[in-house]
Amino acid sequence: MKSLKIMIRATNWVGDAIMALPALRAIRQRHPDAAISILARLYVADIYRDQQICDELIPYDPNGVHRGWSGREKLAADLRNRKFDIALLLQNAFDAAWLAWRAQIPQRIGYARDARSLLLTKAIPVPKSGEIPPHEKFYYLELLRRAGWLDQLADEPHITLRVPDAARQRATQTLLENGARPHAARIAVGAGASYGSAKCWPPERFAKSLNALLSHTDADVILFGTPGELPVSTAIASELQRAPINLTGKTSIADLPALLSQCHLFLGNDSGAMHVAAAVGLPVVAIFGPTDPNGTAPVTPRITIVQQKPYCSPCFLRRCPTDHRCMTAVTPAMVEFALQSALSEVPSA
Repeated sequence: MKSLKIMIRATNWVGDAIMALPALRAIRQRHPDAAISILARLYVADIYRDQQICDELIPYDPNGVHRGWSGREKLAADLRNRKFDIALLLQNAFDAAWLAWRAQIPQRIGYARDARSLLLTKAIPVPKSGEIPPHEKFYYLELLRRAGWLDQLADEPHITLRVPDAARQRATQTLLENGARPHAARIAVGAGASYGSAKCWPPERFAKSLNALLSHTDADVILFGTPGELPVSTAIASELQRAPINLTGKTSIADLPALLSQCHLFLGNDSGAMHVAAAVGLPVVAIFGPTDPNGTAPVTPRITIVQQKPYCSPCFLRRCPTDHRCMTAVTPAMVEFALQSALSEVPSA
């Protein structure tokens, strides 16, 4: 008997990709014998590798081989040749439905939004406010429930990422080679956010809170980020009283889970790195401003949210049109207190 072939279109953001993991694991459990392929951006595919949620990861590179009309036609042809039975679209965009339709996948399931309902064979109504719990993990699980793939929404108190032992060992070696001390506590810092500058706490405040902590804690500060976030990390490093280990732009997203797993605490904005840190088991101190932690906080029992909410928060804007008061209201003293509290609960620190 031919096994069912399922193509899942993953979300595009790292944080969303992690919040979708309960849904992906539910699909694997619902269809244990199916051949499941996940179509994902390169960096999301890197996060999903080793997670045992699919049989194949298909890279989608819209800035490279799949760029423009001809690139998308090439991808659609590739998907068509694989002869999938079902496409399940976790991504909301019109493009996801168009690719599945163009690939001639017989069943195409996704939320009815972004003017794509006509391209879907099962257009699922988008949950209205109050119909499901507010956290985004339930948004993906509800798609499965409404599609008939899940009987009920199950809560998951901790979304985890599996990190192979070999990757942990390589990460430890990388940290030591870059100056980390073998027995010191390691504070990972992710001061950027790809969504936009409105999510970013000012670099000088990161430095002040870390300096306050380091005045009575012997720890290594390790700065993480993409090449585009190097100016932010450089600004923090220039104001720290003790030189940090600056890995910004020197590692890939594929390396991030293992590297963070070898740290003791994470400090950062509402970002993909925040979700990765939580998923590998770190206590997380997260600074929220224009976004809502009820919807996108990392799913872990070891989370401390630092937030001051003015009248305009949450606005969900990428850039603040006024004075960024949601972030400037968060003081270094608030963050240092949260860091100290979180670090005191880490046995090895």
